[in-house]
Amino acid sequence: MAPEPDVTSLSNPLATVEQLSTSSSQLDGVPPDLENSLRFAGAQLTQAAGILLRLPQDIIAQAIVIFYRFYVGSEGGSFRINALKDVSAASLYMTAKISFVPQSTRSVLNVYAYLTSSTSPLRQPSETSAKPNPESYYLSEGSYQSARATLLQTESILLRALSFITQVTLPHHLALTYLQTLGVLPPTPTVKSTALAARTLAYLNTGLFSPQLLYLTHQPSALAVAAIYLAAREVGVRLTSAEWWEVFDVDREELGFLVVGLGSCEGWIKGEKGRWLGKSCPLTLEELETEL
Repeated sequence: MAPEPDVTSLSNPLATVEQLSTSSSQLDGVPPDLENSLRFAGAQLTQAAGILLRLPQDIIAQAIVIFYRFYVGSEGGSFRINALKDVSAASLYMTAKISFVPQSTRSVLNVYAYLTSSTSPLRQPSETSAKPNPESYYLSEGSYQSARATLLQTESILLRALSFITQVTLPHHLALTYLQTLGVLPPTPTVKSTALAARTLAYLNTGLFSPQLLYLTHQPSALAVAAIYLAAREVGVRLTSAEWWEVFDVDREELGFLVVGLGSCEGWIKGEKGRWLGKSCPLTLEELETEL
C-alpha cells in the first residue's frame, strides 16, 4: 500500500485569535500603531540583511515569518525587551543554518552592524552620514564576541518561544503549481503568462509586509489563490468562469478577505514610509525608549 501524502508539509501553524488580540509589546506599553511600524521595520531589516548575505528569497521569507511569530501573543517576545535587530538577526541566522546556505555568525553580525549604523541605507537621509563611515559599523574583536553571545542567546530564546517549531511553508511554489493546473502557465512561456507569474509572486512577496500578518493567519494555499486572483485581474488573464478557488479548498469569504489584504499592502507600505519621513523607525532598545 502506498504511503498517504503528508499534508502537514503544505500547512503552517496559525496564530490564534487570542494571540492576535494581545501581544507582550502592548502589555509593555507599546502602542499598536508603533508595534505595526516595528514589525515592518524588522521585516525590512531582515529582507535587507538577506540580500546582502546573498540568501535566496525563500530563506529570507521564512526568516520574516519566524520574526513575526516570535512577537505574537502575550506569551511571545516584547519589543521593549527583545530588540528587533537581535531577533531579526537570530531569525535569519537560524533559518539559514537549517538550509543549504548556512551563514557564519561573523557574516551575519557584520551585515547587521552595517544596517543599523548611521551609514545604513535603511536610515533616513537626515540621519545618514554624508560620506560612508566604516568606523560606524566596524566590529572589533571584543564587540564581535559580545554580539555573538547576544545572537546565540537570542536564538535560544526564539526557539523556546516557538516551541522549536521552525517549519515555514511558503505559498510561492504552490502558486506556480496552481497556475499550471489552471492552464495559464504553458510549458512555453508567453509574454502574458510570464507577467502573470511575476505579478503573482510580487503580491506574495509584498504580503510579507502586511500589518494584518497574513502569513500567520492564513494557510499557503489561500495566499497563493488570492495572489493569483489579483495578478490575473491586473494582467488581464481570464481564468475559468467556475469558482476555481474552491478546487484549492479556499472559500469565497476567505478569498475576499485576502484579496483586500494583499491588494492594500502597497498603499500601507507607502503610508508607513511617509509616517517616518525625516526620521527612522527604532531598531534598537535605546531608540525605542527614546521614541516612547
